[in-house]
Amino acid sequence: MGRGRTSESGEIGGGLNQRQLRVGERLRHVLADLFARGVVHDPVIAQTRLTISEVRITRDLRQATVYLVELGGELSDDVQAALVRATPFIRGEVARQSNLKYAPMLTFKPDETFAESARIDALLDQARQSRDACDANDDEDGHG
Repeated sequence: MGRGRTSESGEIGGGLNQRQLRVGERLRHVLADLFARGVVHDPVIAQTRLTISEVRITRDLRQATVYLVELGGELSDDVQAALVRATPFIRGEVARQSNLKYAPMLTFKPDETFAESARIDALLDQARQSRDACDANDDEDGHG
């Protein structure tokens, strides 16, 4: 869960209490189930495979930030707009299924950790290939 993001309360990583983590995970499951079952009747959302990677919730459990990605890439503008349109409906479903005293306000944000991870992997591969090319040149020159 803790990926080093700054939470809404300004704390980093380990600043979340057990209740926040538990409620965030419960909300993640409820949201994933809503999207998987096709309960959200928006054509853009219905034809998009979404992965909810994390739900961060404030200490007072009133606001939740939902981090998600589209299958195979970043979250498109169309999907983000559809999520904004569907937020009141989604919030109502979350309230019904989560057994919380108050339904948290939901904010949907693209999870950029996957893209960042891919970028780092590409840089590491590039460095390995560069190192391997240098080693091969050293071997050919008789310096290896």
